[in-house]
Amino acid sequence: MRKETSTPSVDRLCPRCGLCCNGVLFADVRLQKEDDFRRLSKLRLPLRRKGNRRGFPQPCACFDGKLCRIYADRPAYCRAFECGLLKRVQTGSMDVDAALARIAGAKALAEEVRRLLRRLGDRDEDLALIQRYARVMREPIDLSGPDDVIARRAKLMSAVDDLIQVLQREFLK
Repeated sequence: MRKETSTPSVDRLCPRCGLCCNGVLFADVRLQKEDDFRRLSKLRLPLRRKGNRRGFPQPCACFDGKLCRIYADRPAYCRAFECGLLKRVQTGSMDVDAALARIAGAKALAEEVRRLLRRLGDRDEDLALIQRYARVMREPIDLSGPDDVIARRAKLMSAVDDLIQVLQREFLK
């Protein structure tokens, strides 16, 4: 296994976040040309074909809730990705405490989306959040049905919109 050191910012932020690994930011990750498919497979990363590309689904099977079990051997995309918050902390335009507060806020929004999904019958925690949302929203709405289902879907739509705005503003820029 290759040794790799992380930065103090990574050490402070990433274990408290995990949004890039837990299925909130991404639905899947594509392997890059430099990735060794066989080696990653041996590390128990569930690799799949998607058209002519290979990749793996999120939430990542190698993410333990705080840390990557294969951090030193992680795929190239994972190695290269730095979220917007991390970049701002590394450049000094944001302090760690402010970044941690924004992480906590994003995680709370993601948990609210999960809670609403569960209330609408979707409990598949092994599927990326946006895929779960899409599956629930594909279900036809019975306008003559119970008002609470319609209200829950409306709350879910609003919560997903709030989450996406925060993810785009704070993590993907």
